[in-house]
Amino acid sequence: MKKYMYIILVILFVSLCYLIFTSANIVLSNDLSLPKGIKQADSQYRLVLITRDMDTTFWNKVGIGALRQAEKEGASLEMWGSYSNNPEEFLKKLELAIHSKVDGIIIQGLDTDEFKALTKVKASFFGIPIITVANDVPMKESLRRTYVGSDQFSAGKLIAMQLLNDMGEKGKVVILYDSQQEYYQKERVRGIEAVLSIYPDIELLHAETSESRDRVISSVRDTLNQVPDVHAFIPVNANMIGPMVQEIEKRSQVEPYFIYTFDDGPESIPLVEQGKIDGVIEQDPEKMGEVSVEQMIKWLNGETVPLDINGYFTNIQILKGENE
Repeated sequence: MKKYMYIILVILFVSLCYLIFTSANIVLSNDLSLPKGIKQADSQYRLVLITRDMDTTFWNKVGIGALRQAEKEGASLEMWGSYSNNPEEFLKKLELAIHSKVDGIIIQGLDTDEFKALTKVKASFFGIPIITVANDVPMKESLRRTYVGSDQFSAGKLIAMQLLNDMGEKGKVVILYDSQQEYYQKERVRGIEAVLSIYPDIELLHAETSESRDRVISSVRDTLNQVPDVHAFIPVNANMIGPMVQEIEKRSQVEPYFIYTFDDGPESIPLVEQGKIDGVIEQDPEKMGEVSVEQMIKWLNGETVPLDINGYFTNIQILKGENE
């Protein structure tokens, strides 16, 4: 009896081994894998470009470049902003973008405590990267990821060298800027001073005012009254060039004066084309838009971490007046 039981157990053991071997062979001989998850459509990043100067030639070009690059990257880009450089409306747009939890914000920098609080505290809390474009703010104060635009210090130097070439190494030069002294204007002034301050016969005069058209006119009027022998004007805030020329023309012809500015104001290019000012720093706003979106996508994809905190500089050159 025990002999039969032993035989039966051996047969069962052999049968079990055979089944195990057969099952293993099936698994190994076939390309089996775990079921794949359902493939979903690639997620589309939602980006916002925010400016204080909507519907100006310069910022329209920034938008064109940004939209073109966003389409290339397969991202969604919305353009928000304010008109007439309204800082309150501008800050509301920034706060709305943060609370909307967009994937990334590309924004014209505003060197104020309110702006830096929104970027440094609120945007950081929600993990939304900020890239400043055209106008920068200090990284440590804003925690922006990077800056895309002109090297404003170099732009100031370039405009000063052009003035030297046209006027010579002697004269009184008025530098006009906002009383608020935004960071990009400080950098332009620093570049101008770096070149002109080494010439003993050039006297630099600083005039502060607000961006209000009436205040600019008043400041230029006071300057002309106090310094009737002034030779040159450089408004580092390009929005001031229109009222400046308007006030000068009330008193005399603009031809005796050497006048230079930057192309990010709505009246800069028309005035240089009319020959009423001697030159402007011409920037590359379309490239600014392209590169800002490109770098934002690289950040979101983890391709470039961290971004260059010093910024990605675009080209600048001097555009001379028609009568030059």
